[in-house]
Amino acid sequence: MRAVIQRVLEAKVVVEGQTTGEIQHGLLVFLGLGKADTLEKGQKLIDKILKYRIFDDEQGKMGWNISQANGGILLVSQFTLMAQTQKGLRPDFGPAMPPVEAKALYEQLVTYTCQQFAHVQTGVFAADMKVHLVNDGPVTFNLEVE
Repeated sequence: MRAVIQRVLEAKVVVEGQTTGEIQHGLLVFLGLGKADTLEKGQKLIDKILKYRIFDDEQGKMGWNISQANGGILLVSQFTLMAQTQKGLRPDFGPAMPPVEAKALYEQLVTYTCQQFAHVQTGVFAADMKVHLVNDGPVTFNLEVE
C-alpha cells in the first residue's frame, strides 16, 4: 500500500463535470492498493497520515499534523501508484489489487478515515477523475507501511 500526500491550499476532484470532493487547506492523499494489502495495513497507513507533521507550527517548522492545522483530507484512489516501472517503457500494473477487491478495501478505508477525522472528502473509485490542486510549498511525501 502506498500513499502520496500533498499539502494543499485547495484541492478538488471533478467527475463528468461534477465536483465530487473538495477541500480547502489540508492534504490531498492519493492511495494505491496492492494485491497483498489488508484493512489493518490501511488503517496503519491512515493513522500515520493523520499524525504526520507536515504543517507549519507557530515557529514556522513542520510541527503540526492535519488536525492541529485545522485542515481537510481529500482521499483519492490511484492504482497507478502500484505500477512497477523499473523495466521497459510501459508501466506494469500487475502488483495492483484487482478492482473489485480494491473498491471494497478503499471503501472500508474511507469509512475508517471518516471515523478518525471529521473533514474527509473523496474522489470516485475507478472514475476518470480530474484532480485540481494548489500545492502548498510544494510539500509532497511518499508513505508506505509494512
